[in-house]
Amino acid sequence: MLTALISAAIQDAPDPLLLPIGTPGEVQVSAGWTDTATGKPAGLGEIAAAASDVRFVLVGESHDQLGHHKAQADVIQALVDTGRDVTVGFEMFTRDNQGSLGGWTLGRWTEEEFIEKSSWETQWGFEYAVYKPIFDVVKRNRLPMKALNLPRDWVRQIGREGPGVLDAVQRKWAPDIYLGNKNHKSIFTAMMGGHPMTGTRGDNIYAAQVSWDEGMAQSAVDFMAERTHSKAVMVIVVGSGHVIYGESIAYRLKRKGQDSLVTTCINADGPRLVSRGLASYVYSTPRAQSSSGQ
Repeated sequence: MLTALISAAIQDAPDPLLLPIGTPGEVQVSAGWTDTATGKPAGLGEIAAAASDVRFVLVGESHDQLGHHKAQADVIQALVDTGRDVTVGFEMFTRDNQGSLGGWTLGRWTEEEFIEKSSWETQWGFEYAVYKPIFDVVKRNRLPMKALNLPRDWVRQIGREGPGVLDAVQRKWAPDIYLGNKNHKSIFTAMMGGHPMTGTRGDNIYAAQVSWDEGMAQSAVDFMAERTHSKAVMVIVVGSGHVIYGESIAYRLKRKGQDSLVTTCINADGPRLVSRGLASYVYSTPRAQSSSGQ
């Protein structure tokens, strides 16, 4: 009986990709990129053109999917090909690890040296091989890499004690942990299976999620402050849950006065319907090549 109730609850949970947030309506996506404004297939040139004068391009992923990282690498290369001065920002590295990334960009390290010196296995944990397409395009074009994430023990502290646990020094990397975005809260609830987390414990877990987005947004702004010329753009490589509907990192960037951005999302396997508000462009992998995961 309990198993049946749990199964029914999961089936009744809202689909995170079909929430009524942002641009109304739904659009069918098939394998490849879809422009959600028109519902038509989109090419990499079109995505690069849409980003021709923006400062940030957010490209979501499911972490264990090689095809998703190939698609992200293609977006990065497309921007390079149009003459943009591309920096790649990573959820996968915490900001205190920034000093361990430059040798790869400069071509000084083998893959084995990069994996060791960047502490990849402890910083992230997913197989390096599935992220290889991104690191290959970074090395080939000698693109700067930026570590965007907050130290994980900070996020765990917030999850236990709430955002007030951060001291003044820590808040320089996460200064605006605003919890009043109702759209984001509904996305978070949907991704948690439709069951809102209540009470102090639930509030703290939600605050931890928000701090993650806030920290990455603040890091992106801080790093791009020194790259003010018109060709500069940061591609933010991050889980799709931090991209969808523009209510996570993009929302935090806009609160910091950074509204020059394009969002792209790599969704679950398709073809399928998604909300038009999900992202500017949605990439769907063939069903046989994809699995779930954010």
